[in-house]
Order: sequence, then structure tokens, then C-alpha cells
Amino acid sequence: MTCEAVITECCYLLQGITGAKEDIPANVANGTFQIPFQLSPCAQEVQAILHKYADTPADFADACLIAMADQLDTGDILTLDSGFKHYRWRRNCSFRMLIPLD
Repeated sequence: MTCEAVITECCYLLQGITGAKEDIPANVANGTFQIPFQLSPCAQEVQAILHKYADTPADFADACLIAMADQLDTGDILTLDSGFKHYRWRRNCSFRMLIPLD
């Protein structure tokens, strides 16, 4: 599960790999990547998260993922972004990094 902001970042980061940016929306279409997060009902929460982490490199996609963790009630995350070692969901819960970044 992810959010559209992450899909956008992936398409950008993988643009140099032939076929990758086409495969990403194909994986959304076939259900491999599910996008349960909608910004509209969570916009104020995302705004508050961006404000909270204004002094860190937290970006819009990070804030959406933090809000999504709150929404889905899980801190399990598959990321290479070390910021998630410091970000908190449900205000004070640490994320459980599914790929150790130590």
C-alpha cells in the first residue's frame, strides 16, 4: 500500500530505467500497488505533519505516508528513506523499518 505522492516520486526516480515508469502504473492497475490514501480528508493532518517536520528533509510524500500510517494503524514501512527513523506516527510511535538502514 502506498500513496500517489510516492508513485510520482518513483516514476521520477526510475525514469532512466527503460520501461520502469510504465510498469509502475501497470502495477497500480493490476493491484500489486494499492493506493488507499486520499489527500482530501487528510489534508489538514498532512499540513500539520509538514509543519512539525519543517526543520527536517520531510517532503510531501513523507507526510502522506505518516498520515497513512495513522489511517491504517500501522508503522510498518518499506523505505530507503532514513528520515523514517526519526518520524513518528500517532504522534510518538516509531516506524518499523522493514529494511534495516543501519
